[in-house]
Amino acid sequence: MTLRNQVLIWIGFLVVLILTLWVFRAILLPFVVGAALAYLLNPLVNQLQKLRFGRGWATLIVLLAVIMVVMSLLLTFLPLIGQQIIELLQRAPKYVADLQELFARWSPEINEWLGPERAAQVQTSINDLARQALGFIATLPGELVNIGLTGAAVIGLTVLTPVVAFYLLLDWEGMVRGVEGLLPQEHKGEINAILRDIDKSMAGVIRGQGGVLLIDAAFYATALSLIGLNFGLAVGLIAGLLSFIPFMGFIFGFGLSVGIALVQFWPNWWMVAVVGGVFLFWQFIEGNILYPKLVGSSININPVWMMFALLALGAVFGFVGLLLAVPMAAIASVLVRFGVRKYKESALYLGHNGDDNGTPDKL
Repeated sequence: MTLRNQVLIWIGFLVVLILTLWVFRAILLPFVVGAALAYLLNPLVNQLQKLRFGRGWATLIVLLAVIMVVMSLLLTFLPLIGQQIIELLQRAPKYVADLQELFARWSPEINEWLGPERAAQVQTSINDLARQALGFIATLPGELVNIGLTGAAVIGLTVLTPVVAFYLLLDWEGMVRGVEGLLPQEHKGEINAILRDIDKSMAGVIRGQGGVLLIDAAFYATALSLIGLNFGLAVGLIAGLLSFIPFMGFIFGFGLSVGIALVQFWPNWWMVAVVGGVFLFWQFIEGNILYPKLVGSSININPVWMMFALLALGAVFGFVGLLLAVPMAAIASVLVRFGVRKYKESALYLGHNGDDNGTPDKL
């Protein structure tokens, strides 16, 4: 088979996959989460198998243990988190008004420091941001419905996800063998090498980055609650869970926490500085310790490409697209690197009509 035909076949397969995801996007959420959970837990199941547990028993034990831990955390913290989120949404307009009042009180000092023209621009920007924040808060319930986070969807997610994860874990080895059996024999070694790179990148995304995300959420929620910041638990969890978007968790958490701290602790600047310092300190720890240890260079995705993938897939597939964006970006980066490497080995790049034996290049 010629290189052209192989490329056309893979492009056709990709188009069919995208169309399938788009057609069934409304029901994909439990399957996507279940598949991610199965991929995450498969190493634990494999470890239990080495201890002479059967695959079925190992899958059941691991999945039940995870469900019990998750349910315990939800029953312990979910009522408090839900209450804080609702109160934060209700009090957001008052916080914004208080912040505007504080900035108006500081306006003489700001005018003296920045000059009247620059100070007016800053005040206009603050008012615009306040209006946008209030508009986002007002439309948030509707947006949650639009992305599928309704009561029925949540119930379907909680019921179907463990079932999907169980059956995927139960037959994981069989599925892997089935995929390997479908690979073209001529290029099996090369395709297996690509799949290993994809597995490494996916492990960095789901296991490594997922671990960083959970640690971020736990630290921010604990630190802000211990400081005594209003709604610290909810703000910390949201900031940590938003960390999968490059810089978004830090920017959102820092801005919201400092804004609440200004209203709550003013004129005690030390407490405001402590709240801001929590995020600056943890950003240093995350960038220099957590990411190198838990993720390393396995993902190797440019943050701009990551943000584009999140926006593009989110716009097309909704909430499911947001979940798929990071792993799909990881897979795409592996394939692009492979394509670039093959291009640099090709006659098109090297400037001759074939290899040393005069035969055309193969995939």
